[in-house]
Amino acid sequence: MPNTNHKKGDQDRDVRRAEESDVADKVRAEVEAMHEFLVAWFTGAVANDDDVFQRGFARRFDPGLVLIPPAGNLLTLAGLTKAIRGSHGSNPEFRIAIRDVVLRRELPGLVLVTYQEWQRNAKASTPANNGRVSTALLRPEAVAPGGFAWLHVHECWLPSEIMSAGPYEF
Repeated sequence: MPNTNHKKGDQDRDVRRAEESDVADKVRAEVEAMHEFLVAWFTGAVANDDDVFQRGFARRFDPGLVLIPPAGNLLTLAGLTKAIRGSHGSNPEFRIAIRDVVLRRELPGLVLVTYQEWQRNAKASTPANNGRVSTALLRPEAVAPGGFAWLHVHECWLPSEIMSAGPYEF
């Protein structure tokens, strides 16, 4: 369905301009770094330490964060933090690959990004090898580890035929 809020071509121009901006590389690096921490945490590759957890995870998020995983339930920062904090070392074979990071919009004080998150050996997901597309709203934040505070994340499963085809060699 076409976006009727823009003149023909405006949407493509916005995405192209965002992808070419200086912010795009920083956003891509933040998305990748946050997921690298999750892998390190779940596999036990980093210390089960409050400072490590704060620097790698908790300080990245706005206090009002909302995460909607593929199942459709709503998680607040408190619920997400409790689940992640309690899962240190719980999945030594877990892996994530981030693909197709696209900065969709760059607005004053906000960026909107989409990306694919591919998981291998995810004990907490069905199927354990899966892929999802995520949309995240971030705000530049100088004190956050990657320079952005995550405000909102919405994840949806990739179509089953795409998930089943993989690839999961990462």
